[in-house]
Amino acid sequence: MNGYHGMVVRALLASAAVAATAVCVPAMAADMGAKPVYKAPAVDSFSPWQIRVRALGVVTRDSGHVDQVPGSGLATSDAVVPELDITYYFTPNIAAEVILGVTRHHVTGTGVAATDGLDVGKAWLLPPTLTLQYHFTNFGAFKPYIGAGVNYTWFFSQSAGNVPNGAGNFITDSHLHDTAAPVAQIGFDYMLDRHWGVNLDVKKLWLRPSWDGTLNGAVPVTGKVNLDPWLIAGGVTYRF
Repeated sequence: MNGYHGMVVRALLASAAVAATAVCVPAMAADMGAKPVYKAPAVDSFSPWQIRVRALGVVTRDSGHVDQVPGSGLATSDAVVPELDITYYFTPNIAAEVILGVTRHHVTGTGVAATDGLDVGKAWLLPPTLTLQYHFTNFGAFKPYIGAGVNYTWFFSQSAGNVPNGAGNFITDSHLHDTAAPVAQIGFDYMLDRHWGVNLDVKKLWLRPSWDGTLNGAVPVTGKVNLDPWLIAGGVTYRF
């Protein structure tokens, strides 16, 4: 019986040792600094769409001429209008932008007495402009860009002045012709958060439409209006 009891005691001691080992080994591994499972940081998904709503100042060049009147000139009024632009990003750096808006301008004569103060007329302009841009992405929230592209301007709702100037001349018909123009662009967005930001944008257009009209109800005249406007805009950016 003593031998039997001894075998039982040894078996119980061995079982206790195994159980203690099973408990202690994981605890020792934890104490020795087992490496945690690595989790990659969350990354915002790339969104290609962006819109801006801006106030647009159209600052024209007071230049042009009437072909039949040596020394004549033509001046065009400036304008401030609301404007919408839509941008699509092909990559974080390369994007295309189209701007949409309409402006109204007044053309008057300058230069010699025959055209000085001559009310040529008024016209509405629809000037959709497409640019291809490069966006710099290594300045944090400040995101400058440059661009170049093309503009095509439609003139509509045109009207002649029909008001005599000091020399007694007046325009009874006025027509600006639709035309294309190259565009250069520079600007920046400053992002306040992932979606919202503020924008400043400057474009230069070399827009020089031809013009024809009727002087004093009888004499056909032609010319060119050198608009060459600066488009200076500021507003709000929203990135989807």
